[in-house]
Amino acid sequence: QVRLVESGGGLVQPGGSLRLSCAVSGIIFRLYDMGWYRQAPGKQRELVALITTRGRTDHADSVKGRFTISRDNDKKMVYLQMNNLKPEDTAVYYCKGGTVTSAGLVGDYWGQGTQVTVSS
Repeated sequence: QVRLVESGGGLVQPGGSLRLSCAVSGIIFRLYDMGWYRQAPGKQRELVALITTRGRTDHADSVKGRFTISRDNDKKMVYLQMNNLKPEDTAVYYCKGGTVTSAGLVGDYWGQGTQVTVSS
């Protein structure tokens, strides 16, 4: 059974930091590209960052310089370090496993999400 379990969300003040974690089981983790997505109320789910099996990363323009994706293949974990958080970063954050193609990160493996709220 494939499982992706996110953790690390919460309430933080503007300018603060959070580190999201995603624990993956049931797949050969090192063979999968991984990504973090987010969905704010009333908005479509959007890609925040992705990391390939070889460690190449890409981040959305809105988070570049503030967020960093990383992975630990031995622990089967993927992380999202979020610094200098802004109210507009408020969303449910999801972890996804798949394959990077010209169409983006394609795959069916999703976590259930973790809420991040940035507010004073």
